[in-house]
Parts: sequence; C-alpha cells; structure tokens
Amino acid sequence: MLAEISIENLGIIPAATAELSPGLTVLTGETGAGKTMVVTGLRLLTGGRADASRIRRGASKAVVEGRFLTTGMNAEIAAAAQEIVENAGGHADENGEFIATRTISASGGRSRAHLGGRSVPAATLEEFSRELLTIHGQNDQLRLLGSAEQLAALDRYDAATKPLLDKYRQAYHSFKSLDKDLKQRIESRRELAQEIDRLEFAIGEISDVNPIPGEDVELVQLIRRLQDVDILREESASAITFIDGLSALGDYSEVDDNSASSLLGQAQAVLANSEDQELQEAAKRLAVLTGELTDISAQLGSFLSALPTDSQALEESLQRQQQLKTLTRKYAPDINGVLEWKKKAETRLRSIDISSEALEALQRDVEKARQKMKSAGMKLSALRRTAARKLSQEATAELRGLAMPKSRLVVEITETEFGAEGCDTVTLKLAPNETSEALPLATAASGGELSRVMLALEVILSGGNSGVTLVFDEVDAGVGGRAAVEIGRRLSKLATSNQVIAVTHLPQVAAYADTHLHVAKDVTDDSVTSGVLSLSKEERVEELARMLAGLDDTDTGRAHAAELLSRAQQEVAEYKRQ
Repeated sequence: MLAEISIENLGIIPAATAELSPGLTVLTGETGAGKTMVVTGLRLLTGGRADASRIRRGASKAVVEGRFLTTGMNAEIAAAAQEIVENAGGHADENGEFIATRTISASGGRSRAHLGGRSVPAATLEEFSRELLTIHGQNDQLRLLGSAEQLAALDRYDAATKPLLDKYRQAYHSFKSLDKDLKQRIESRRELAQEIDRLEFAIGEISDVNPIPGEDVELVQLIRRLQDVDILREESASAITFIDGLSALGDYSEVDDNSASSLLGQAQAVLANSEDQELQEAAKRLAVLTGELTDISAQLGSFLSALPTDSQALEESLQRQQQLKTLTRKYAPDINGVLEWKKKAETRLRSIDISSEALEALQRDVEKARQKMKSAGMKLSALRRTAARKLSQEATAELRGLAMPKSRLVVEITETEFGAEGCDTVTLKLAPNETSEALPLATAASGGELSRVMLALEVILSGGNSGVTLVFDEVDAGVGGRAAVEIGRRLSKLATSNQVIAVTHLPQVAAYADTHLHVAKDVTDDSVTSGVLSLSKEERVEELARMLAGLDDTDTGRAHAAELLSRAQQEVAEYKRQ
C-alpha cells in the first residue's frame, strides 16, 4: 500500500504531500489544476520514463517520493517486494516503510532513483512496484486492445494457468534449442567438416611435439646455462677449491693451509679449547659457519656434477625450443596456454558429430521435444478455453452492473502456430446485446465503454489480491449518469480489499471515496501553483456541488451534493460490513 506521496517541482506543483489511506481515495480539481502531475509522479515511482519538460519552470530538478507499506497485503507479493529491496542493499525505515524516490534533473533530463535508502536503476523501481502499484490510464486502455495484453489478462484470471504456462515455456525453449542445433548442423555440414579437419590437425600437431606444462620457461633457463657451461664449471670448481682445498676438476692435491674449511676448522679448534666462556661461544658460532660452508660446498658439487657434458645438448635444446615456439605462435602465448587450448579443442571436437547417425539421433530428439511442447501447449490451451468461458460470463455480469445492461463480453480464443506463450490468440469482443455479433474491442467499444470493460476486468482479476494499490486515471472518461454511479460502486467494492486511487471528474464517483483529495490551482500575475488538500466532510460537499454543476455557492447545489454523498457513504458502509 502507498502510505504517502510527496511531489516537488513537478509541473505546476511546487511542493505537495498527500497521505493516502486504505480504501478508495479520489483526486478531483479543475481542469489543469495538476491532477495529471500526481499520476505522473506515481508513474515515475514505477520506473516510468523521466521527462525534463515536466520539471516546474525555473527549478533545477523535480523530486517524487513514495512511502510503501507491505503489511496487510498478499504475503507472497510482500515477500517478493521485500526481497527486491534487500537484493538492492536497501531496507525499511523505522516505521517499517520502504521509501522510493525519483529525481529528474533539468540538465539533460537525467534521473536518479533510490529504493530503501540505496541508489538503484529505474528498472529496479519498476520491478519493486510491479505487483504493489498498478496504474490504469487512457494509454493503458489502448494497450488493452493489443492481443498480447488480452492474452496476459486471461492468464491472470486463473491461477492454475501459471504452472502450465511455465511448463509449456520450458518445453518450447527446449524444442527451439534442439531444432536450431539440427538446422545449423544440416546447413553447416561443410563448415563443420572443415572445422573438424582444422581441430584434428591442430591437436595432432600439439600431440606430436608433446609439450609438458612449464617446459618453455624451464627450457629458457637450460639454454642459458648450456651457453655459459664452461664459465659456470670454472666458477663452481674454483669456489669448491677455495672452500675445501681440493680441486673439483680432478686434481686432489691438498692445499690445507689456504682452504676456507681448514682455516675455519683451526680457528674453531683453538677457541673451543679456551677456558673463556665468551671465546667458547665464538667457537660454537664458527661451528655453525663450518656446517653452512659444508652445505654450500655440497650444493656447488651437485651443481657442478649436473652441468651437461654432452656437446650436443645445446643444439638439441635450441631445436626443442623452436618446436615449442611454433606452437606458441599458433595457439597461445605460452605452453600452459597451448595445453589448455588443446583441451578445449578436444572437447569441441567431441561435440561435433555430423555423421548420418548423429543427425538421425538429433532428429529423433527434436521430434520428441516437439511432441512434448505440443502436449504442454494443448493442456494449456484447454485450460485457457475453460477460463475464457468463465471470464466471459463474469465480465458480462460486471458490465451489466456498470450500466451496460444488455452488453456481453466474449473472450475468444483462436488456435495459432506454437509460440513462446502457447498456441492461442485471445481476442476480447463486445456485443451490444445477446443477438448481435460480438466485435473486437478496437472497433466495437467507445471510450466510455472501453473504460468500463477495463474496470470490469480489473475488479475480476484483482479479486485474489489484497493490500495492493490500484490507480485509475480518469477511467470514467466519456461516462455519465447511471454508469458513473456504478463505476463509483465498483471502485468502492474493489477498495474493500485493496487501496484504490482514482482521478475523476465525476461527482457520482467521488462521493464513494473514503478519502477525498482536492488539487487546487492558484494563478497570479507571475506564477501558477498547485497544491493537494485533504477535504473535510463539509469541504467535500462544496467540492461535489462544484462538480455537479458549479453550484457550490447555492443552497440547492449543496443540498444535492450532501444527498449524493450521504447515499454513497451509506453504501460504502454496507460494503465494509459484508
């Protein structure tokens, strides 16, 4: 439920706040007073298009804020709305309300949206408000003339339709995917055969070289070592000689007096025999150094013995490096990438099968998927036809209660090709009586009749909801007299379980409201401003008198308005007791 709406610098409204109550709320006012701007603000809160031309002249921005309550509404809808807010990082305020805000900048018409205290795309506002707030205006009536909208209305009518529709959509998309694959294979057999040849050649080329992970990096180090092998051998051998006093190149003449290990050993022995504790500690440290020196000597010995002695090793390594470079030029920057490419190529190769056997197997799968789709579509269509008969009867009854006593609404289903929504085309048709031919709404319904058809459908389709907000923007256009009274009654009944907001110019409709908001315009020499006021009972009588015939200043006008209000409110009280 929408608890409050605040508007700033939108159209001729500089600033206005309206608290919205449960039940039926009507907005009335003179033509051009700004009622449309209230609906425009609501549309902005539902993610509607931002238009900088709507900003009040001289203002830098327009702001619309709405406060939504999810208590008292359908639990599933409330949970879905709360999940959307939480997924956006938002939260309810201290009153348990979710605040939605839309700001339009005069510079370029750019807009910003916030939900639950977090900045969000306008599409998130649309997703949040989709089930909470529905707006019916003249453009929405025109959309009702479209086949897709009429099919959607029928699917909304019966809750059992959704699981069948979901099952059909899954079967449809599965069939379309398999069918597309089959067509591509048939049409692209030559291209696929060429792709197979390329993949097989590439995989064979990599397999012939048979690289191992990281080999290209290790080979660079090996080649560098092979190119410097003589220098490395001399350096490591000399170091061993200086450490151990032995020639690492095969000359074992002792040079004990000059070797590092000999000198350190002598120093350690001298200090170890000392009776001074500090010198003994130094001896221990020398022992550690001697151990380290022994390890270094062993490491150098291993390095020296590992140096290649084969004169062909460098040539063989260079040739191997060239083989690897051939692969890295073609398939990936390094050998690890080449091996990953080969793995993907092998997976792709296994997935390509253009043999006759494979195509026949795929054709069988396509046919199975087609039959599954048809079966799901037929079940969906049968349910829709049953629902269409029931909806026709209920909608006709509603229309006859809306001062169209002999009219009948026909929900006609025509079988079509299987598509994303099934194999049905829905056409809403209207007949003036039982014997006349029913014709499509686009040709049979006047503006007023179309308004009543939409209201009748909304009354029926919203029957299972509770706590949501329904906005009707001059749904009573082109209507008067008895039909206006019936529209007021229907809106009032609809408001017993939902919040209904109606912009109206008819006093017969306004009289049924629980809350009456008046949009007033103030024109001066310099500016035009508008504000929204909540009317008291006495003020309502004056406004209804003005709406009846501009008789707000006469006793007759006020008496007529008071009688209209009293009778309507008695009916409202009865609806609430039921």
